[in-house]
Amino acid sequence: MQLSKRLEAVASMVTPGSRVADIGCDHAYTAIYLVKERISPFVVAMDINQGPLDRAKENIKRYGVEDKITIRKSDGIKELKAGEVDTILIAGMGGRLMIQILTGNINVVSAAKELILQPQSEIHLVRKTLKELGYIIIKESMLKEEGKYYVVMKLRKVSPNFKDKDYQLIKPEHIYFGRLLLEERNPVLLEFLKAERKQYENIYKELISLPTKQSIQRQFEINNFIRLIDNAINYYKEGEIGYKDES
Repeated sequence: MQLSKRLEAVASMVTPGSRVADIGCDHAYTAIYLVKERISPFVVAMDINQGPLDRAKENIKRYGVEDKITIRKSDGIKELKAGEVDTILIAGMGGRLMIQILTGNINVVSAAKELILQPQSEIHLVRKTLKELGYIIIKESMLKEEGKYYVVMKLRKVSPNFKDKDYQLIKPEHIYFGRLLLEERNPVLLEFLKAERKQYENIYKELISLPTKQSIQRQFEINNFIRLIDNAINYYKEGEIGYKDES
């Protein structure tokens, strides 16, 4: 079966042979793909709403994979048992909701070997929170589909004495834009950074014409964020790989 570019990127992050919990499975297309492509031998497809689960059940039956996918109605991962799966996959949710699901069931999350996350918003909060929980991002990708940018990350928990700085989020731009994406000079990220910079420059120009106390504070914040974007863009200048300043 054919997935969207976004969901295919998510599925490609799963370690072959892993049992997977697909949280917020919607119509179970990702779950079906994982078992049909023999990436995963078993998937728990979970959703809080009955409607998507009913459609998921129909799709699972249509593709003949009822013996490899279990449907479960669940608020986040509340109905998942610790150690039941190797991979927890959450895609297409807002960052804050994703954090709420993960931190609210930390014993179940910690029992999994890896997390595959594709937050739709506030990605920096997801990176920051998972870092505080002792996770490292071992793989990260960024793509653009139908005019929207998506980030997919694969994380694993490490011991408290983990000191490998090659994987740690050390600088602010690592938290906001992804250390691996920056160091690999991901071309989609560069496109995103340049678009973001132009957008914030335009906002800054509008605020200058409104010399209120609130406006001045916002100008300060935007200036700082533009500097952060410039720090990120510098990774591409330093590497001189595929970088072309068209601004």
